Amino acid sequence: GIHHIKNTLTTYMEQENDWDRDLLLDPAWEKQQRKTFTAWCNSHLRKAGTQIENIEEDFRDGLKLMLLLEVISGERLPKPERGKMRVHKINNVNKALDFIASKGVKLVSIGAEEIVDGNAKMTLGMIWTIILRFAIQDISVEETSAKEGLLLWCQRKTAPYKNVNVQNFHISWKDGLAFNALIHRHRPDLIDYDSLRKDDPVTNLNNAFEVAEKHLDIPKMLDAEDIVNTARPDEKAIMTYVSSFYHAFSGAQKAETAANRICKVLAVNQENEQMMEDYEKLASDLLEWIRRTIPWLENRTQEKTVNDMQAKQEDFRDYRCVHKPPKVQEKCQLEISFNTLQTKLRLSNRPAFMPSEGRLVSDINGAWHTLEGAEKGYEEWILSEIRRLERLEHLAEKFHQKAAIHESWTDGKEAMLTQKDYETSTLSEVKALLRKHEAFESDLAAHQDRVEQIAAIAQELNELDYYDSASVNARCQKICDQWDVLGALTQSRKESLERTEKQLESIDELYLEYAKRAAPFNNWMEGAMEDLQDMFIVHNIEEIQGLITAHEQFKSTLTEANKEREAIQSIQAEVQKIAQSNGIKLSGANPYTTITPESIDSKWEKAMAMVPLRDNALQDELNKQNSNDTLRATFATQANTVGAYIQEKMEEIGRISIEMNGTLEDQLTNLKEYQKSIMSYMPEINKLEGYHQLIQEALIFDNQYTSYTMEHLRVGWEQLLTTIARTINEVENQILTRDAKGISQEQLYEYRASFNHFDKDHSGALMAEEFKACLISLGYDVENDKQGDGEFARIMGIVDPNGTGAVTFQAFIDFMSTETTDTDTADQVIASFKILAADKNYITAEELRRELPPDQAEYCIARMAPYTGPDAVPGALDYMSFSTALYGESDL
Repeated sequence: GIHHIKNTLTTYMEQENDWDRDLLLDPAWEKQQRKTFTAWCNSHLRKAGTQIENIEEDFRDGLKLMLLLEVISGERLPKPERGKMRVHKINNVNKALDFIASKGVKLVSIGAEEIVDGNAKMTLGMIWTIILRFAIQDISVEETSAKEGLLLWCQRKTAPYKNVNVQNFHISWKDGLAFNALIHRHRPDLIDYDSLRKDDPVTNLNNAFEVAEKHLDIPKMLDAEDIVNTARPDEKAIMTYVSSFYHAFSGAQKAETAANRICKVLAVNQENEQMMEDYEKLASDLLEWIRRTIPWLENRTQEKTVNDMQAKQEDFRDYRCVHKPPKVQEKCQLEISFNTLQTKLRLSNRPAFMPSEGRLVSDINGAWHTLEGAEKGYEEWILSEIRRLERLEHLAEKFHQKAAIHESWTDGKEAMLTQKDYETSTLSEVKALLRKHEAFESDLAAHQDRVEQIAAIAQELNELDYYDSASVNARCQKICDQWDVLGALTQSRKESLERTEKQLESIDELYLEYAKRAAPFNNWMEGAMEDLQDMFIVHNIEEIQGLITAHEQFKSTLTEANKEREAIQSIQAEVQKIAQSNGIKLSGANPYTTITPESIDSKWEKAMAMVPLRDNALQDELNKQNSNDTLRATFATQANTVGAYIQEKMEEIGRISIEMNGTLEDQLTNLKEYQKSIMSYMPEINKLEGYHQLIQEALIFDNQYTSYTMEHLRVGWEQLLTTIARTINEVENQILTRDAKGISQEQLYEYRASFNHFDKDHSGALMAEEFKACLISLGYDVENDKQGDGEFARIMGIVDPNGTGAVTFQAFIDFMSTETTDTDTADQVIASFKILAADKNYITAEELRRELPPDQAEYCIARMAPYTGPDAVPGALDYMSFSTALYGESDL
């Protein structure tokens, strides 16, 4: 801190070195400083009952200077000398300067003699040093002090105000808004800031100075006109004036802080007292509630029913869930409030709080512990009582439940045991009844336990003195009596069922034998009928002959099958005979099968009627397959002939296209004659199509007599026609190329010979490597090096623009003709048009019609664009753009 003060004071002293320079630079500043410093000194001297008028004259004797220092520092200076002599004045001024120096201020170039002699500049410099030390140095805002602190204070206070931006102590204050903002920030009642205008600085400054002088006891230190009329107001004068505002408002702030401190202390005390009162009331209320609740929890009056005890339990649950939780919260809040209060009292240096007698936290905890003990005992008593009453009610309910189940089970059992349903039942039904009776006996034995349980429960209810024991005993006796009756009836029914079972067993054995033999015979008949009606699909004679053989084998088994049918029917006759002789009433059909003798006879008759129908169907199919086989042979004969013909002609065309016998015109004539001879074979193809249609209508899908299919032959025939047409077209194109390019017949032979030589597979096209070898044989430099690869790529781009990798003979001829003959160009055509146009840059329709055939002249006229050059005449046509378009060098 001392180091900071020293640095600050050193800065002040360094500023004083510039004092003379500042005054010399702008005399207006000296005027502002003189006025401001005088007013500042008077604001303090009037506290001592005196004033100054001329700052350098009134301080010459040192008396008022010492008085000023005593007022602003609050300290006593050495006694001044009252003499009028120069030496007395110098001594007084030195005492003042020594006091200033004792405050850590270094006085530079300021001596007592200059002050006594009335040196204005030195006097102003001394006063500025005093102002810095006693009015500005102690200002501190956010770790900044002196000038920087004062500037930061101004910036903080004026930040919210529009048109105010304090960056210094000169220009920033010139429009007066900053002064008004400082006053409005601390005393908004004194300034109507929104009514001020930035373009009226004189009014703004006078308003601030007058308000400060009238209401804030800050004397007017500057004239508004002096500030406005100066390009840059004096910084020291502005700082002095602003520091007065700082001290004026900081004093008010201290008073406000003191009042706030007192209010805060009183508020803390009031809050603590309120917390004490709240604690006392809350503690009293909680203890009173505990006192009322404990007797209720200690009440042990028993109830007669579970519902009554559950009502008490519900009351207790309501107490636990509704009434007690708020009290738990109150107890917790009481302890929190007590601890918080004690902490607040301790932190504010107040004595600890001592509650009234019996209301300590420990007293409340003791009462609460007693409450919880009574609560636990009450809950345990309720639960034990509910368990006791539940036991009684459970036993009674269990008795009635078991009795009801038993009575429900016995309902209808006597009627069931006394019925004679076995007298008209079959053996299986009697056996089923016997097994059902055995199951009933097991069930009866199992219910013995329930009857014993019912009696035991009735006994226990009697011992526990159940209030409704009489009705329980009566019901129990009725159940026991009925139990004895059921036992006797069960034994009697068992004997009757066993006797009837033996009588029906002999009949049942015959039924079983019938079922065992009837089932497989019935399945055989159903299978046979299914086979006789089975739809069949065959594709050749061998398959239908196999079906006929299988059918003959089936017919050979019919005699033995008929004997088995008669044996099965005799078993059923034996059953009827036994039943009639023993007076047994057969209640229904055979229990082991649903197959009746009537159904066996009916199915046998149906099967026998199907046999001749199957014979006829198989014979018809055999006839059909014989007819289909004839169709296959006929088609195969024709297909084999057509297939061989197509193959032969394809090979011949291949040889013709390679051999090149005679001139191109001769080759073309021979190929067209050859095409006519091939087309004359078309009736044979149509005949084959007719055979194929018959085969399709007959649904014949295979043919072992030929490997050809109609589709295969159609493709072959179309390929044959396409090949001869393509070969004719190639010769025609060669003739066109020869005539257009002026290629001799010998050159065409040479090209064809080279092409055929490298077309090893006779496909009519050369692959890339084959084409390269062909070019090399013709003298082209396309060897496997960088230059040769580039040349070959260029040529391939011409002959194979689509990138298929193959070069046709026509593409080869076009390339060779282009390489070896002259070709018309756009420039040549333009030159020709220019001749027709008499060396003009355009041509007319009349000239075209005069020089060219009519159709070609009209073609040109329709497509030539109008000529737009500077020498154009009406109807002029542009033959240059037309010529370039012909060769693809522009759009036509």
